[in-house]
Amino acid sequence: MLPQEFIYQLKQANPIEQVMGSYVQLIRAGSLLKCNCPFHSEKTPSCVVYADTQDPHFYCFGCHAGGDVISFIRQIEGIGYMDAVRMLAERAGMTVPSQSQDNREENMRMRLLELNRAAANYYYKQLTGPDKRGLVYLKERALRPDIIKKYGLGFAGEQWDGLLNAMKNLGFTDEELLAANLCSRSQKTGNLYDRFRSRVIFPIIDLRGNVIAFGGRTIEKDGEPKYLNSSDTPVFKKGRNLFSMNFAKKSQSKRLILAEGYMDVIAVHQAGFENVVASLGTALTPDQCRLMRQYADEVVISYDSDAAGQNATVKAVNLLRAVGLRPRILHMHDAKDPDEYIKKFGAPYFRKLLEDADDALTYELQRCRDGTDPESEDGTITALHKAVSVLAGITNEMERNVYLSRVAKDYDINTQLLEAQVDREIKKRKNSAKKQDWQNRVSLLRPRDPVNPEASQHQKEATAEEYILCYLFRQPDALESVMERIKPEEFVTEFHRRVYEKLAEMLKQGYDFSLSLFSGEDFTPDETGRITGIPAKYDEIDISPQTVEDCIRTLKQRPMQDVDMSTLSDADASAFFAQIRQNKR
Repeated sequence: MLPQEFIYQLKQANPIEQVMGSYVQLIRAGSLLKCNCPFHSEKTPSCVVYADTQDPHFYCFGCHAGGDVISFIRQIEGIGYMDAVRMLAERAGMTVPSQSQDNREENMRMRLLELNRAAANYYYKQLTGPDKRGLVYLKERALRPDIIKKYGLGFAGEQWDGLLNAMKNLGFTDEELLAANLCSRSQKTGNLYDRFRSRVIFPIIDLRGNVIAFGGRTIEKDGEPKYLNSSDTPVFKKGRNLFSMNFAKKSQSKRLILAEGYMDVIAVHQAGFENVVASLGTALTPDQCRLMRQYADEVVISYDSDAAGQNATVKAVNLLRAVGLRPRILHMHDAKDPDEYIKKFGAPYFRKLLEDADDALTYELQRCRDGTDPESEDGTITALHKAVSVLAGITNEMERNVYLSRVAKDYDINTQLLEAQVDREIKKRKNSAKKQDWQNRVSLLRPRDPVNPEASQHQKEATAEEYILCYLFRQPDALESVMERIKPEEFVTEFHRRVYEKLAEMLKQGYDFSLSLFSGEDFTPDETGRITGIPAKYDEIDISPQTVEDCIRTLKQRPMQDVDMSTLSDADASAFFAQIRQNKR
């Protein structure tokens, strides 16, 4: 465990409001700060930052994320505890003390990052090796040497064990090569073989400059699949990262260009637009949108002009809107993708294309005519029904009226008639939303709690446990007297029992109370958020010693059938029955 003094200094050097303020827009609300939670989509701020307290922390009353500044970095960056500590230490110019206890998971992460860097270096050198096919391919795609070097592009030859042997010679093990998804194991022979062969290699680099994964594009005419990407590993989650975000974040622009693939990104970047990114072999995800929201206000979607690209555009628009980004759509004529457009017409025309990009609503309204016959009445009616659906989704009334007038003019239809149809659709959606909300409330009467699943079966006892924990968070000096009256094993829910045990362990060792006690490897980010939520939940409730006594009595007098007698030793069973007799007296 890291020294408490170091954690204290680390948090002092990284004020939570400054760190969170670099990711989200914080709004002052009295003595507190609020923001739209970066961990779930919302329009009304429900995330509160308690920056001016003795133990600065945040808590979202919507999704229950919470914790100190280390927990925030851990969740927003999707990294482990020690990676979050190192990131904050680097930000503050501090050195992380070495840990005495061996942490296998952390060591594996570090080894995989070392392995990925070594593999990237190997692939880069192979590009100029005897097999020049990769280099020829990149030159045919008109990539300059400086761009090839900047992105660290490489080549995997046709050997089955080229990378395998090179990495084994550097001391990396079979386990590490498999964990990094650089090698696979043959079902026939049991031997390892290179996963990437006869492919141009695109290293995927995170925001801290670590090589975390790879993408490979086949250079063989009929090679399948065309693109092969790393699967998720302990250091890589494809749904949380974006290709070239490490370069795009340095751009001064508050606009990002969202392309469809590696080559599009590199071609756009080479043309002078550093603010370009792409998802990693999967459809765009909410996590990737939230990552973009940290660096931009607007995203220009420049997907391929084919049907698949246009369908992906519609989905991307909804995801980007959900996190508060303004989506715009790039219209490319006489080219299927940005790479081809830039080669044909040059960077200046592409820049103009960006400036002329349609807002997402204009794009959606134009698409309403897709698949319809504009000359027929049926086609017009179908398109209008689609347009009504789009217009009803515009929440701002003034904005809706502007687009409504435009649609009425385009379709040569009475404005009042169209407005009446849109109002009916809005009312229908509100009624549907109310019905769904009621159904959700009914279904939540007995909610499934993934953090503390036993709480739904023992609601009274779980609440009593929360009261006791909240009291101790406020009055850590009372721990000894509370522990004399109730032991951890008398807690009903396993989650609260672990929190109680951890609190007791740390306070007995002389640690001052802090929510940082629960932000280490012993608790997941979700569990840390729930722990942070306990004092937030009872913020305005005075929990007296007498209240704690009542809570202890509630736990000690729990029904006998709640105890699995088969799990008790003879001594524990005797003590249990003695307690029952004492309670009755």
